[in-house]
Amino acid sequence: MTDSPFPNHDSRAIHVVAGVITDARDRILLARRTEGRDLAGLWEFPGGKVDPGETPEQALVRELREELGIEARVGEPVIAVPQRYPHKRLCLDVRRIAAWSGTVKGLDGQALAWVPPHRLASYAMPDADRPVVAALRDPPVYLITPEPDDDARWLDGLRAALDAGIARVQLRAPMLSIADPARWSSLVERAVAIAHDTEADALVNGDIALAEGLGIGVHLRAAQLAGLSARPAVAGSVIASCHTLDELVRAQTLGCDAAVLGPVLPTASHPGQAGIGWGAFAGLRERVALPIYAIGGLSAGDVDLARAHGAQGIAAIRGLWPA
Repeated sequence: MTDSPFPNHDSRAIHVVAGVITDARDRILLARRTEGRDLAGLWEFPGGKVDPGETPEQALVRELREELGIEARVGEPVIAVPQRYPHKRLCLDVRRIAAWSGTVKGLDGQALAWVPPHRLASYAMPDADRPVVAALRDPPVYLITPEPDDDARWLDGLRAALDAGIARVQLRAPMLSIADPARWSSLVERAVAIAHDTEADALVNGDIALAEGLGIGVHLRAAQLAGLSARPAVAGSVIASCHTLDELVRAQTLGCDAAVLGPVLPTASHPGQAGIGWGAFAGLRERVALPIYAIGGLSAGDVDLARAHGAQGIAAIRGLWPA
C-alpha cells in the first residue's frame, strides 16, 4: 500500500497499525481494550500507534513485543481503514503476521481471545475494526452482471466468472426485469443454481420478494433505502448502492452487510463525467463502519489500491465479466 493511509493526506489523523495473528488452528487473536482507555471493553486486532520516525512495520513489531511478548514478522497488507470518531480521526493500517514466536500473554492486563474467522463478527469492536473483519472473511470483488442479450450466453458468462473464482455476484438486468419480468425471474433462478454449484454469494438487484422466494440476498438500490424501516428479511446478504453520506448512514442503520460507493473513476457508461476520486471515497468511508466496495472504472487489478483507501474491494460489470 503505497498511498497515504489518511483521507486527503490529513496529517492530523492518528496512524495506528494492527496485526492479524493466527495460530496453528487458523484462529485469529483479538485483544480487549482495558478499562480507562478509549473504547474500553471492545475487542480489536492487536497493535498500536506508529511513533515518529518509525515505519508501520517497525511499529507493529514493537507493539506486539510490548503488548503480547512475541516476536513477529510482518507480512502483507490487509486493509487501511480511515475512521472518524467524535473525538479523533485515525487510519487503522492492518497487516498479516507472516510468522511469530514466543508465548502470547496480555502484558498490559488485557483479555485475549483466539477466535475462528466465522465468529469474528460476533465480537463487539470499534468501528474501524469492523471493515477489517469483512476484509478477512468476505469476497474482495463483487461482480455485477451485464444486461443479457442471449440467455444461454449470459449464463455461460456467469458460470465462467464464478468458475474463475468470483465468489459474490449481483444479478442485475434493469431493462429486462422491467420489459419481461417472467423471463428475468426464470433467468435469475437458473443463475442462482449456478451460484450454488460454486458456493458463490448471489444477490438479486432490487427485488426483495424474488430474493425471499429464492433464498438469496438482495442488492438495494439507493432509492429503496429511505422507504425501508428494517433490513429485508432475506436469507442471504444485503448490500446497498450509495452515492452520499446520508445513504451510507441509512444503509448502516438498516443493518446492511456492505455498501457500494462511487463512481470513483470515470466510466465508459457515463462518458465525460468525472468520478469522485479516491480522496472523496476515503472521506465518506471514514464516516461509517460498513464494509464498502468501490465502483466505477475499476477491475480486479485495483483491489489493493481500493483497500489502501479503506474499501472492501471493488465492484464492477465490465472489469469483471468475462470477455
